Amino acid sequence: KDLLLDAIRYGQDPEVQARMFQKVDGALDSAHIQRILERNALAQETMGTDRLFKVKEDMEKAEARRLQPYFVRSFFLRAFGALGGVLHRREAERFEVSFVPEKIRDRDRVITGRNRRDSSPVLRRYERICFAKEAIQPLGRPGLGRAELVHPGHPLLLALSDVLLEQHANLLKQGVVLVDRADEGDQPWLLFLLTHEVKAGDGTVLSKRLQFVRVRPDGQASFAGWAPHLDLDPLSADEGPLVQDLLQAPWLANGLEQQALALAAAELVPQHYGEVAGRRIAHIDKTLAAVHERLTKEIAHWTDRFEKLTADKAAGKDVRLPLGEVQKRLVDLEDRLESRKRQLLAQKHVTSSTPVVISGALVVPEGLLKQWKGEAPAGAAFSADAAARARIEKIAMEAVRKAEEALGRTVKDVSAEKCGWDLTSYLPAVDGKLPEELHIEVKGRVKGASTVTVTRNEILCAFNQADKFRLAIVLVDEQDQPEGPYYLEQPFDSEPGWGVSSINYDLSALLKRAWVLRGKA
Repeated sequence: KDLLLDAIRYGQDPEVQARMFQKVDGALDSAHIQRILERNALAQETMGTDRLFKVKEDMEKAEARRLQPYFVRSFFLRAFGALGGVLHRREAERFEVSFVPEKIRDRDRVITGRNRRDSSPVLRRYERICFAKEAIQPLGRPGLGRAELVHPGHPLLLALSDVLLEQHANLLKQGVVLVDRADEGDQPWLLFLLTHEVKAGDGTVLSKRLQFVRVRPDGQASFAGWAPHLDLDPLSADEGPLVQDLLQAPWLANGLEQQALALAAAELVPQHYGEVAGRRIAHIDKTLAAVHERLTKEIAHWTDRFEKLTADKAAGKDVRLPLGEVQKRLVDLEDRLESRKRQLLAQKHVTSSTPVVISGALVVPEGLLKQWKGEAPAGAAFSADAAARARIEKIAMEAVRKAEEALGRTVKDVSAEKCGWDLTSYLPAVDGKLPEELHIEVKGRVKGASTVTVTRNEILCAFNQADKFRLAIVLVDEQDQPEGPYYLEQPFDSEPGWGVSSINYDLSALLKRAWVLRGKA
């Protein structure tokens, strides 16, 4: 009251204005208002920079983990042809499906309704399909019709996958022997494929994730990455006899599957559950509070209205709204409040299923095969070579980190997280915007080497990450002094074929296309 009176009487006096502004600013608790907004906001439009940065980082990792267009396309083309489907490549990244086999269309009719978002049927033919959003309606070519986007939830891909699983699910349990062509070590290991589900209280599957676990002969288990199988090859005809003795090794019968399950239960499952449950529970708590507040206010309003109408009728006044209608509305609102509470509390109850092993593979490193063939040294000499390679990779990583930081960028090592690249480099923020980031795959090579090996997974990640991806090559001399790093944008021209797990690129050809980081930001 005093502030209002002073404003009316002396509002033109600069000293009075300054004193009033000071009092108002001191009375405003902006932190308290922010807490109220965050508590009541169902959609978090009011996020600070730190939270936005964390969400952006999580989204980048989730983007790397999901089934990307190149992976989906590679799988679909191979599987669709194996089941008798006929398709032809037309425009860039677009295909015409001239015939969908009857077995796939029949399977679609069987599985329709299995918690599918897309209920459209599988057709006999498709004029155009594609696997990337950019190819649905290419820019600058209005004459081309729209293409059907085939993704993991599309009915055609769902039916195709279901038929394949029915025909070959038994092979998953039998397991397989694979070769890691990029591993020059001599230590074989087991790769276990597990599946884990997080469900709501009503049984709805909120998230289902494949998890890969590596188990060494001594029982040591570790996370193997998000798609390690893409970098592995089947045994060739002449390599099969070499591993027969290894298949009889005693350590394979030591219950190593339990080690994989133990690691998943201790690390991977809690991480998956925390990601899903944390977001869901927080959202439902806010929804529950908002529903309770809105409906209780509505109930209070109609209760007050009912009491006033009852008093007016007792006093002999004309009551326009029948009391029975008001009472019925009150009962409906109370029932709705209880129903919504039960529904939301059931959704809030998030459960974690037990991880299940669905397949396994014995992985033989290329270095061990070379030893058996007599193409590589054995014993201490071989161990020394492996240690030298690890040292070179470490020097290369450090060289790239220093070069990035010299440009004022923040660098994070994500090689242990198996994202598909080694370093994430955050560019300086501009005009208060969130910093852009680069995904850097580091390759360290001895100076004088002629080739560099890149795995199928790394090549596909490069295509999927597009402009964000960088290939950094560092040359290391005999005194462990690095040269470079040499950077390449969009380093690969084409994706590898289905049976190719890695490609040896000519190092000199790559370096001709590269630039030294200090010469280009």
